[in-house]
Amino acid sequence: MIKPKKSLGQHFLTDNEIAKNIALLGGGLDLDKVIEVGPGEGALTMYLHELYGAKLHLIEKDERCLSVLRSKFPETSIDQTDFLKLDWTRIEGSRILLIGNFPYNISSQIMFKALEARERVVRIAGMFQRELAERLAASPGSRKFGIISVFLQAFYNVELKFHVSPEKFRPPPKVWSSVISAQRLDSQSLNCDLFLFEQVVKGAFSQRRKKLSNALKALLVSKKSNMELQKLPFKDQRAEQLSVKDYVTLTNWVQFQLK
Repeated sequence: MIKPKKSLGQHFLTDNEIAKNIALLGGGLDLDKVIEVGPGEGALTMYLHELYGAKLHLIEKDERCLSVLRSKFPETSIDQTDFLKLDWTRIEGSRILLIGNFPYNISSQIMFKALEARERVVRIAGMFQRELAERLAASPGSRKFGIISVFLQAFYNVELKFHVSPEKFRPPPKVWSSVISAQRLDSQSLNCDLFLFEQVVKGAFSQRRKKLSNALKALLVSKKSNMELQKLPFKDQRAEQLSVKDYVTLTNWVQFQLK
């Protein structure tokens, strides 16, 4: 039995029924590759292996887990690497499922890493700390709606599936966990400049308690001193009140002003 490392954010899932339910979240998809991040001792891997066989690819940073995984799944490909440093060009397949009991200390970073390959990652499913899961799935108008909500929902339809209590893990975390499923949207284009979109979203949430006219003032004036801020769309609203579509509209307005 492997002793979980706090530094790696390890909490090994001990409930087989929950592991099975997570594995089934990839159902109904035509997939080329299934990537499990941080398989640990293989609780989830067992069901993924049954479902996907040779399509399964494991990414595990902890060398202590490798011998366990290789003995249980000798024909499954395994990379000993940090997922956050993964070179996506090394991963084959145009339709990928990214799944896992994700390490809580880097799970938000895992989402941003997945977005780098959104053209190929058709679904993201797995376990997160409940607070983050609720942020990922939050709707506009919610206090939990933030930067990561906008960025993920720009390209994925996010659903919060179920919650998991601490005693289902070894060791039990101090917080509840939640499972989400994020299905990629049909369109992967935002119909706006993506870099500018990211700047606008980050700028809006940098001072989320302020109205957009104030929160975005520094960003917009730095780009063009005579920008007509009084005509800024949604200027009297706050960052969490805007939908992804609203942020696209706002980005296009800014881009037009810069011409």
